[in-house]
Amino acid sequence: MFSWTGYELWYRIAYLGAIVSYGVVIYKSFGVPRTDRAYVQRALMDENVQYLVIAVYWCSIKPIALTLIPYVTFSLFHLLTFTRTTILPSMVPGSQGADGTATPAGGNLSKTIQAWVKENYDRAMRFVSYAEVVIFVRVLVGALLFRNSLIAPLLYAHFLRLRFYMSSFTRAAFQHVRGELDQLTQHESCPPAVRKGYLMLMDLVTRYASTVLSINKGQPASSVPSSARTGAASGSDSPADPTKLKTR
Repeated sequence: MFSWTGYELWYRIAYLGAIVSYGVVIYKSFGVPRTDRAYVQRALMDENVQYLVIAVYWCSIKPIALTLIPYVTFSLFHLLTFTRTTILPSMVPGSQGADGTATPAGGNLSKTIQAWVKENYDRAMRFVSYAEVVIFVRVLVGALLFRNSLIAPLLYAHFLRLRFYMSSFTRAAFQHVRGELDQLTQHESCPPAVRKGYLMLMDLVTRYASTVLSINKGQPASSVPSSARTGAASGSDSPADPTKLKTR
């Protein structure tokens, strides 16, 4: 039952905020929605659209608080970047002293925020990638225990499949988790039945994940998104995450 009281109220307000933010970003990127095939294909392979679709789904079902972690993390970087690029410059304009020393717009606080974002961006994206793996485990177990719909793990599995192709952080998280599980199941104390079940599951996951995706013709499926490459190469302080808002 869809509820707008208590904890569920704040949960849905948080997701409505995320939906509006993603909607604005997508509108700026793609313009007015169209129904032609080229537009739909390009939109569905966009990270913002993927996160928007998942946000709409999470908002419409019984609350699962764990699913908010990626959105809260992205929002923190958005807030810091918006504060540095828009709020602080309006409060502390750039100036030049009598001795010729220039004071940048935003002052020292702006520099501090810029340095913190640069230093912690990769760490935050790795955290989000592992969180998304944990979220999948949660909704999969929840489906088996009838705590959430079977649609949840199926939809999220497809979402993670897209993230695996488009995000080096997600690939690294999955590879690390698989390495740890391989070690656990290869240990002599692991029951043969568990080992066999694990191998069957890994074979199924590998087959599903290795299905060819038509991201861009001529572009390797394992490549990093251009936005991430640009941000890394230029040393930009604005996070190259899927929900980056253009504040200028």
